[in-house]
Amino acid sequence: MTRRLAILAVLAAAVLAYPATAGAHPTAPHGTRIHRVSHSTSTNWAGYSATGARFTSVSASWKQPAVTCTSATAYSSFWVGLDGDGSNSVEQTGTEADCVGGKAQYSAWYEMYPKFPVTLSMAVHAGDSFTASVTTDGRGSFTLSIRTVTTGASFSTVQRLKRAQLASAEVIAEAPSGSGGVLPLANFGTASFTGAMANGKTIGSFNPDRINMVSGSTTKATTSALTNGTAFSVAWKHA
Repeated sequence: MTRRLAILAVLAAAVLAYPATAGAHPTAPHGTRIHRVSHSTSTNWAGYSATGARFTSVSASWKQPAVTCTSATAYSSFWVGLDGDGSNSVEQTGTEADCVGGKAQYSAWYEMYPKFPVTLSMAVHAGDSFTASVTTDGRGSFTLSIRTVTTGASFSTVQRLKRAQLASAEVIAEAPSGSGGVLPLANFGTASFTGAMANGKTIGSFNPDRINMVSGSTTKATTSALTNGTAFSVAWKHA
């Protein structure tokens, strides 16, 4: 209980510092900065973000990367979501791959910011294949679903958020953030995404922004070109 309360305190501080979103878990604060694209780089996102339309669905599949851990604590997250690129909410679900106490820890989550993230009881292991989606009726009702293709385990929830702008659709590998800013990025090797779709079309149909994760002069993760408008990879470069 003490550890859980400490995590919530960190997340609360993150909300005060800047809009926060994305998955929390029993081992790390995962308050995530809402992304602002700047010349196709971000301090905490790598992947693809589609804008310029009203987005009501996004989906993709990925294989859960295995993190290589040292004694340093570090975090990484992989998800699909609506909003967050220039808007003040994010509706998203995904998985986590973290290094805590020198050991790898994996989990799944969803979040409807400004509510706190929810960690799922679904078992997550390195190498598992996942598929996830976020859909909305456009009137404030959202369905967030994630399934482990490897085991058949699945989770789905219906949530409400009336003020969502539906301004973007993303498929992202992320360095989570805490109250002090972006946290060290766990060495996840390469994250491979397939079947990236938005509004029932390939995400490539929307000429999405290709985002590399860059902090100052340090490139932390790079994003490949799209294949068939739906598949790409993100390669870890630096914590």
